[in-house]
Formats: sequence, structure tokens, C-alpha cells
Amino acid sequence: MGTQPVIALDAMSGDLGAEVVVRAARACLDRTANLELILVGDEDEIDSLVTRIVGNEPRLSICPATEVVGMSESAADAIRKKKDSSMRVAINLVKDGVAEACVSAGNTGALMATAKFVLKMLPGIDRPALIAELPAKIGTVHMLDLGLNAANDPEQLFQFALMGSIVTSSICNIDRPRVGLLNIGVEDTKGNETVRAAANKLLESTLNYIGFVEGNEIFSGKADVVVTDGFTGNIAVKTMEGTASLVSYYVKREFKRTIFTKLQALMAGPVLNSLAVEMDSRNHNGASLVGLDGIVIKSHG
Repeated sequence: MGTQPVIALDAMSGDLGAEVVVRAARACLDRTANLELILVGDEDEIDSLVTRIVGNEPRLSICPATEVVGMSESAADAIRKKKDSSMRVAINLVKDGVAEACVSAGNTGALMATAKFVLKMLPGIDRPALIAELPAKIGTVHMLDLGLNAANDPEQLFQFALMGSIVTSSICNIDRPRVGLLNIGVEDTKGNETVRAAANKLLESTLNYIGFVEGNEIFSGKADVVVTDGFTGNIAVKTMEGTASLVSYYVKREFKRTIFTKLQALMAGPVLNSLAVEMDSRNHNGASLVGLDGIVIKSHG
């Protein structure tokens, strides 16, 4: 790799098709001077889109792949039967040192399994986890796992806490990030056996563990890292997205009631626009698969 960071983009696996990826690549290159992108997928289709949307751009190249992993395909089939998929080829570019990271909007289960198969796990880590940086009242909060693992044991939750602490420390420049464990209450007796056992492991560690965090405290600024199993984490983050959408709907509905409320909406326009940007989940897109020996980012499909 050269002096510029290189990112491989899986152009074919998302629900919205390759055109969205090419447009996103153009926007990214327009905003970032020191960056190279590799679009992975159907060479003819991508080349046509690049010609129409981007034009001549030396920082954008194409790596051909002849197959696509569908959203409904099993992880096992993705590994065994789709060895030349855009997802697999993009991850291979990371393994081979051609790219420093891979971004895919594809099937989450297939992405996790393929990345684990190709890149392998870091020493001492059992499973990868999905981590994202989310807005909070004060700064941001990193939360994991957001859906890779339906169930986890206490040791795996401890490993998630360790990885979350390292990621947050590096990205947010926090010396000792505050780590909280998501639970149904803050008392020591609350929660299931797995959560309580994980709490004991965290108490015995050198991590800056602050105790249990309830669902209504995720964005409070109480913790820099919130740890949970993938089943709970996925439900939590999608509930957040749904709540934001509901609030937006209610606000728009109320401002449309009368001519006076419509005038109020015009006056409040800048504030409402700022709020809409903050609450739009598309502006907080992208979650990292941590625990792998390589960087893989999962984007919304």
C-alpha cells in the first residue's frame, strides 16, 4: 500500500445496488483528498456507473468479482459456494494487504462468517462483535455487540468490554473509558446469571468498569462504552432508530395542523433541520466488526 489509505468497497451486496455505492464513493473522494477506493464487483456494471457518475478519477479503481452474496443466503453457503463474491474478494484485499479496510452493506451473517474465515480472530478473542459510535448527551457512546451474536457467555461479554474500551480510547482519545454493562437495573442482584457473572469479571479487571447501565441511560453520558449481547444490542439500536422516526413523525404532524402551526414550523426551521440531522440514523451509519485480524465495516444495506 502507498501513503494514502486504501479502502475496498463491496459494490454489489447491498439492497440498493451498485449505483448507490458508486455515488457514495464519489462523495467520499470529494470530501477526502488523501484516500484511495477500490470498487469490488461486476466490472462492466461498475465501469459504466463510474464513467457516468464519477468520470476520470485516478484514486478510484475496480477489482472484478463475478458473484454476489444475497441477503437471504446462509453464511455457510457464502463461504463454500461464493468464493468469488464481491464480499469475499473485498475482504481478501484486506488480508493480502492491498486495502487497509473493507466496507460492505451486505448480509450481516455472511459478512461476519466470511471475515472470520478469511482474516481469522485476534489472539484471545472468541467471537467478533459489531460496535458503533452513537450520539449521546455528552459526546458519544460506543455500543457493542449490535447483532453479530445472538447469545454470549460471561467471558465473551468481558472480551467485548475489553475491545470496546480499546476502540473508544483510540478513537475518542480517552485514557480510561468508562465501561457499563447493559442490564434491567443498576442493583447488583438485577439481571440474569450471564450478566452478573460478566460483571464480576469486569470488577476483577483493570478496565474502568462503572457498573450496570439501564436502557434509558445509554445516551446519558454515564458510560463511554456500553456492552451487551448481540440479540439485546440489535433490538436496542433498532428501537432507538424507530423512536427517532416516531418523534420526527409526531413533530411534522403537529406542525401541519393549522396555518399558525405551519408558520411556527417556518420559524423553527433551522432548529428542526438540525434536530433531524442529529436523529437521522443514516448520519450514524457504519459499525465495525472488532476482534478480527483486519478492519471490516458493516454499512446499512
